Amino acid sequence: MNIRSTLLLTVVSAALLGIACGSADDQIKKNALAAQSSGPATPAPPDGMAVFRQYCLVCHGADGKLGLNGAKDLSASTLTLEERINIVTHGKKLMTPFDEMLSAEEIKAVAEYTLTLKQK
Repeated sequence: MNIRSTLLLTVVSAALLGIACGSADDQIKKNALAAQSSGPATPAPPDGMAVFRQYCLVCHGADGKLGLNGAKDLSASTLTLEERINIVTHGKKLMTPFDEMLSAEEIKAVAEYTLTLKQK
């Protein structure tokens, strides 16, 4: 190979490398702009069943009927969603208030989940 061919090959290789790197940089910039324009990701709503299993299962049981430590049978409860939210938030008798452990969204989610335990 002569010097002219080597020089041409070097220039073409450098140009291709510059194009490839420029394309990758452009793609990164485009992705970043797209992420910014779509706004911040909205967090998923809390999973009421998961909250129930973590905090309520021990006393109420998986089906809401265990009744340990005086826990009420959730499958037979006639409480409204708002009443359930109030009890989970502030507690009642031996039940722990969860207002300092759970967010308002988590409390609502677990209260909604307890409605699914009602006997049909």
